[in-house]
Amino acid sequence: MSPRKKARIAFVSALILLLVCGIAASVTAVRFSHADRWVVHTYDVRLALSDLQSTLSSAALARAAFLNSGDASDLVSYGPAKSKAYETLIYLRDLTKDNFTQQAYGTQLEDNVLRRLELLDTSIELRKAGPLDQATQLRLSRENVASFGQFMDLIQKMDDEEERLLSQRKQLSGNLFGTALLIVLAMFALAILLLWVHFRLLSSELAQRERAEESSRRLSVRVLQLQDEERRKFSRELHDSLGQLLSLAKMHISVLLEKNPHDELLKEIDKLLTESVSETRTISHLLHPPLLDEVGLASAARWFVEGFAKRSGVEVTTDIPDEPGRLPRPAELVLFRVLQESLTNIHRHSKSLRAEVSLHSTPTNVILQVRDYGKGIPREMLANFLGTGTDVGVGLAGMRERVREQGGRFDIQSDKTGTTITVTMPIVAAKSKGSKLASAASAD
Repeated sequence: MSPRKKARIAFVSALILLLVCGIAASVTAVRFSHADRWVVHTYDVRLALSDLQSTLSSAALARAAFLNSGDASDLVSYGPAKSKAYETLIYLRDLTKDNFTQQAYGTQLEDNVLRRLELLDTSIELRKAGPLDQATQLRLSRENVASFGQFMDLIQKMDDEEERLLSQRKQLSGNLFGTALLIVLAMFALAILLLWVHFRLLSSELAQRERAEESSRRLSVRVLQLQDEERRKFSRELHDSLGQLLSLAKMHISVLLEKNPHDELLKEIDKLLTESVSETRTISHLLHPPLLDEVGLASAARWFVEGFAKRSGVEVTTDIPDEPGRLPRPAELVLFRVLQESLTNIHRHSKSLRAEVSLHSTPTNVILQVRDYGKGIPREMLANFLGTGTDVGVGLAGMRERVREQGGRFDIQSDKTGTTITVTMPIVAAKSKGSKLASAASAD
């Protein structure tokens, strides 16, 4: 299985686990919500029992006051207390409808409350009918007290049942929370592990890709270096062999022409040999200018720009001062190739009628700048080149790789008014690179 497929599987698995963690967390939240409702339910039952007890006490006090005074105004609170007692019983029945035990206690409690209210009603009706009957009222009070004892016993039982249910539900909720928490933590940890594996696999793939790109870049630079070496070798052989042979042939033709000055054929041959010698020298110098090795970059650049202007018809303005000092040969060659490729691109692609070339040195850098006033590079193509180094052919990409290999910086700016290429070559880095190459060459 490829690393990319492994990374994809790890990432998808981590997403699934995180989704499951979210579901488990949601279930846990729902369980806690249920637990909160259970607590509220117990509170509501206890509050209803307390209200019922308070309501019956208010009714009993109103009855006692009426018995002592015989004033009907003392019964003002009795009717509302009685109505509220009935409402509370209905509310309790609704609260405990899902619990069989509480329903049984509730039925007994309802019978008890109705019995007590009946005793209170009987006592009040007797008092309204005539003078206070002590014996009958005493009997009714005793029955009411006995009912009150049963009432309190049922209240306690219902309260204990609610406490037991609440404790049981809390324990169940705690168990569910602990289990859900363990599941969430385990899945979260596993998801983190899978994401880490995914990160490592991607990092490994990116590292392999970077190594491949670096190898490709080094190979490209090495190919360009070998190309330069072959050009230098071919230039030397072209100059030393074919150039010498053509020069020798021209000398012989010149001797014959002196003896036969009116021979048109000899004149034509002499003219063709002169052009061949000149063209051979030009090709040799373009492949690898000897001035670059002999007197330096500035002289070679001025010579090339002059020849380019004559051959192409492009007006080139130069700002190339005398050479303040020599750079290592690889750095000078890179700068010369950038100049050569830039002017060639101006002639082939930009269609600019004029260009500017400047070469300056600072204590730390050598700066080469080539500017044209042509149609420029399309924005999308330039963005692709700056981002990935593609879509512009091998010329610009080769220039940039050459400059990077020598520790320099390659910048390009382009719009509808033209293109500017700027190369900044650090002198210290170039000298260090040059000394390493020289050491490697001597070792070879």
